[in-house]
Order: sequence, then C-alpha cells, then structure tokens
Amino acid sequence: MTLSFAPFDYWVCSLLSLAIFAWVLISSAKDQLLPGRTTLWLAFLYGVGLFATGASWVYISITNFGNSSVPLGLALTGGFVAVMALLLAAPFYFLGRFTDNRFSFALAFAAIWFISEWFRSWIFTGFPWLFAGYAHTDTWLSGWAPVFSVYGIGLLLALTAAVLALAASGRLAPIKQRGHLVLIVAALVPWPIGALLSQIDWTSPKGGIISVGMVQANIPQEKKWLPEFRGETINRYQEGTRSLSDQDVDVIIWPEAALPMLYGQAPNLMQALQRNAENTDIDLITGILYDTRDPAQGGRQIHNSAAVFGQSPSVYHKRHLVPFGEYVPLEELIRGTIEFFDLPTSFIRSGPDEQPPLTAAGASWAPLICYEIVYPQLVADTALSAQVLLTISNDAWFGASIGPLQHMQMAQMRALETGRFLVRGTNTGITAIVDPQGHIVEKLPQFEQANMTGDIRAMIGATPFMLGGVSLVFALALPMLALALFLRKRTEPKPNRSLTGELPD
Repeated sequence: MTLSFAPFDYWVCSLLSLAIFAWVLISSAKDQLLPGRTTLWLAFLYGVGLFATGASWVYISITNFGNSSVPLGLALTGGFVAVMALLLAAPFYFLGRFTDNRFSFALAFAAIWFISEWFRSWIFTGFPWLFAGYAHTDTWLSGWAPVFSVYGIGLLLALTAAVLALAASGRLAPIKQRGHLVLIVAALVPWPIGALLSQIDWTSPKGGIISVGMVQANIPQEKKWLPEFRGETINRYQEGTRSLSDQDVDVIIWPEAALPMLYGQAPNLMQALQRNAENTDIDLITGILYDTRDPAQGGRQIHNSAAVFGQSPSVYHKRHLVPFGEYVPLEELIRGTIEFFDLPTSFIRSGPDEQPPLTAAGASWAPLICYEIVYPQLVADTALSAQVLLTISNDAWFGASIGPLQHMQMAQMRALETGRFLVRGTNTGITAIVDPQGHIVEKLPQFEQANMTGDIRAMIGATPFMLGGVSLVFALALPMLALALFLRKRTEPKPNRSLTGELPD
C-alpha cells in the first residue's frame, strides 16, 4: 500500500494491496464463516505493515528532532505502529457477522474498510494518514472526491479489491450467475462514473487573478529556535519579501511559525510588517506563535497562529493540535520523563472551534496550519465560508523522508474535495499551489532557500462533500452493511437434523 502513495505513486498497488488483504481474509474462512478473532489478527498484521512502512518518518521525528536514543526511538515508534494497527483492525472483528457468501463479503469488506479509516480519523484526536484514496488524486476515482471525499474513494476501491479477491478464491459460498454479474458491475462502474464526475465544475471563479508570492527560507530545524540564529531567520524572510515585492504580487505567504518568537515579544517588528504591507499594498500572511492572556484559562495562552498584515489585519489560532509536538497528553504525569515529552513547542493551546476566515488580496482564505490539512471534514467545514485554501507548515520535522511528500498529496486531495485553489507555504518544502482539480501547478524543490510566484482565483460555490460531509459516505456504507446482513441471513444454511432429531457431528 505504501508504494501507492507519494513519492512512489504506483496507484495500482493500493488496489492490489487491498485485494491481497481481502483474499487472505477469505482464505481464513472456516465452513464459509470468518472468525472474528482471526480477522482481527490478520487486519492487525496488515496494519503493522502499513504503518511501519508508510509512517516510518515518525521514527525520524522522534530520534532526529526529539533527541531520543535509537532504542527509545524504536520502542516509541513500535508502540505507535501497534496502536494504529489495532485501531485499523478493530472494525474488522465484526466482518464475519455480515459475511457468509461472496456478495455479502464484497459489500461488508468495503463498508468496514471505510469505517476503519473513519474510526482512526478521530479516536485519540485522530491520525487520518495513509488512507487508500490518497493514491487516486489522478485516477478516474478522483472524480468522486468532491462527492464522497477520500473516504468514499477508499470505499469504492475496497469494493473493487474485494471482487478481485473473490475472483481468485472459491472459499465462500457461491452465488448465482446473475449475482456474479452484479458483483462485477458494482466493482467496475464506479471507475468510469468517476471519470465523468471529474468533468463537473462544482465551483466557479469570482473576481480576477490573485498573484501569490511565497518565501521558502529553508531554516534547519535544529537551528530554528536558537537565539543566535534568530537574526539570520528574519533576514531570510525579509530578503525574500523584498524580492517578491518587486514582482507585483498581491499577497506574500510565510510558513508555519516562520518567526522564531512570540508575537508579543517583538512589537516593533510586527508594526514594521504592518506598515510595509500598507505602504506596498501587498498583504502578508505568516505563521507565528501568538501569546494571549486569559485569566479564565489560567493566565498566559500560547497559540500556533496565522497572522495577516495589510488592509485587513487578523489572526487565526490553530484548532487541531499535534500530540507531543504541540501539546503533551497526560502532561502532569509524563512531562519531563524523557526529552521527547518536552519539545520546544509542546505548550501550545488550541484556538476556538468557530473562527472567521482570513482576508487578504480581496479574497477570504481558509487557514489550516500543518496537521489540520489532513482532516477532510475540518477542511470542508472551514472552506464553506472561504474562497481559497491556505495551509502553512514546517515539514522540517520529517527530515528527508516520505512524510512531506505524503503531506503534500493529502493537501491535493483537499483541493479536489472542496473545488478550491490551495496555497501551501512551508519552511523546507514542499511549497506549492494546487488547482481545484488537485493538480500542482507551481512548486519549489525541497531543502532549498527560494521564492515562488503563482496565480490563483477565488472560488465560490460548494461541492456535495462540503454540504453533506462524511454523512454522505455513511449513507452509502450503512445500506451496504444492511444488505450484506440481509443476504447473509437469507443464505444461512438450515440445520441438517438426523431422523432422531439430533444434529449430526
């Protein structure tokens, strides 16, 4: 499965992976039934393989930037992989309750795969990474993204995979010839329909072209918070801004926590940024740690924020935080036990759930800081009141791993789901602009100090997923489960009693 995602992009591997997984489950059936413990164990092993390979960058974050030893890093990464694998596997315990024939298996496998992905998108604050649908930003199935999102693409992909597995196995009870035809149609039709759906413009542009400039300063993570490197950091962003100002851009983007200081610690610099934005008529959006004082919340609160300097100054505070990176779960118990639980930004507090969009260059921007872009429902809800998606990040935490490339791919899916341009500003890459069809139209290479310009449009209107959310996918998955259960009970064999009334051995 990992080979189907960026940077490998062998999308067919997602189909083969799920088909092999389904085939293994079918092969484990005993007397046409799928034992719950067996399916749970097999799904857990599948999850271990998926997260140990696909989320291998977690080890880099823990050891390289969390300053953990190799044994501790392996232990923490192993624990993370095991927990995520268990969350993936848990719904599959119930697969056998819906399955004893080929038709019911295909329906139940696809629906439970969706439930598995949805479940781990919110439990323990969620880790919605490595969803099968992310491999299909450029296939026919991408047309379903504005309707059912990445969740629905995964469901349809799993349905096709289950039918492939059934074609290679005869372990489950057979069905009539007409049933075979229904299975084949159910597996194949979503693909050409997706191709047709991709031709629909769910949203439309409003106003003229907006010219965007972005500064990728390439600040090494190990130097980012060093006081002696602060001057160099500020110089890189100011030089990049001056260069972009000469190119007649409308708005300039700096990445997440671009300035290594609190907003309140540098009032002179903040005032200078505001004056420069007003004088040049170029709005600036930057990530910065923003400090507030709220006696009701225990005094000083520090937020991971995005601030606009220009004609409409405003601030957005990140809502969905990263465990350990921005806050420490069970802080009173584990803070200080090891260095990894005391990272330099692990004191962040989340912002209010309801916050207005940012305004820059005459358009409304949906701000999504780093990890927030991987939550489909959060982005869809935020995009309803905005015309452009803005995500700022610091993927230096992932090092030279596959993590930043996967992160970029997920951002592309959010543009597809909402029918909006997406602007992504990062410290070390990938800095890019994505069009409403999910295609990268401009980008900078990783680990280079560089600037970039590109054009976007403000988009209005809403996709079906923005209006209905994940409930649309449930409206597809739950009837599939109900039908699978109905077919299972209808085809359940009656007891074969002997003449004496006793069940045979």
